[in-house]
Amino acid sequence: MTGDGASAGASAFDGPATRGKSAVLATDLSTASESMIESETGLNCLARIGVDRIHLVTVVPSNVHSGMPGMKFQERRKNALQRYQSRVEDAGFTVETHVVRGTPHRRINGIADSVAADLILVGSRGKSPLENRVIGSTARNLARTAVVPLLVDRIERGVDDPDTIRRHLFERTLFATDFSENAERAFRAFEYLRHATAEVTLVHVESPKDDAGEDPESQLSELATRLDEWDIDTRTEVRRGDPADEILAAEETHDPSTLLLGSRGQSRLRRLLLGSVSEEVVARATGNVFLVPPPRSA
Repeated sequence: MTGDGASAGASAFDGPATRGKSAVLATDLSTASESMIESETGLNCLARIGVDRIHLVTVVPSNVHSGMPGMKFQERRKNALQRYQSRVEDAGFTVETHVVRGTPHRRINGIADSVAADLILVGSRGKSPLENRVIGSTARNLARTAVVPLLVDRIERGVDDPDTIRRHLFERTLFATDFSENAERAFRAFEYLRHATAEVTLVHVESPKDDAGEDPESQLSELATRLDEWDIDTRTEVRRGDPADEILAAEETHDPSTLLLGSRGQSRLRRLLLGSVSEEVVARATGNVFLVPPPRSA
C-alpha cells in the first residue's frame, strides 16, 4: 500500500487478496492478549486474507508509571513483545514492534496511519471494571474512530487462562446490512475474506421508521447471488426491531465466528445512529466483530 493511497482513503483491502497487506495488532501484554497472538488458527486466517506484515503495538496509558508498585512495565513490555514477535515471525509474518505512551485508541490509530496499515486487530473481553476501562473501552473507542477495518477478537471472560472464543476468524460470517453505501463497502470485504470464509448469513433489520422501498428480501438475494459465485454457502434473514438488539439476537441464533458490518450508515442522521449501533455491537457481541469504516476522505 502506498502512501498516496493511504492519504486518499484507499486500502489494500479494497483489492484482491494478494500478499502485501499489513495489520496493526494491539496488545496490552495481558494473558488475554497473549492467547490472541498465540492462536495459530487465527494467524493462519490473517495469512489467508493476504496479511504478511504485522505491527505489534502496546500502549502504556499516560497515567500509568513504571514506578507504581507491582507494575514492572519496562521489563514486562520487553519480555512480552520479544516473545510475541518470535511467535508471529515463526508463523511466517514480517514483524515490527512499537511501544508508545498515551491514550490507547488514539495511539493505535496513529500507528496504523503512520505505517499505512490495512487492518487493526484488538482483543476484548472486559472481565472486570478495571479491565473494561482498559480493554473494553479501547475496542469501543476504536469502533468509533478507526479509519481502517477493525477486527475485535473476542477473548474468554472470567477464566484464569483465557483463549480466543472463535479460533476461525472468518469461517462463518454474519453480515449485517442497511443497504447503504458503506454497507456495500463492507460487503466488498468478501473479495478477500472469501479465502477464509465457508458460510455467510446476510441479515437486514427493518425499523418502523424505514422508508418504503425495494423489498429487503430481494436485495439480500442479490447479495447472496454474488457470494454464490465464490461457492460460499449463504442464507438470508430479515428481522424487525432495534438494529443493535436484532443483530445481536441474530448472532445468538446463528453462532457465527465473526459479525461483519459497516460502521456508518446512509445519511448524516443515520451515520450517527449506525455509528452507535456498531459501538453497541462491539460492546455486547459474544464473538468477533469486523467493522469497515468509510474511506478517509469521507
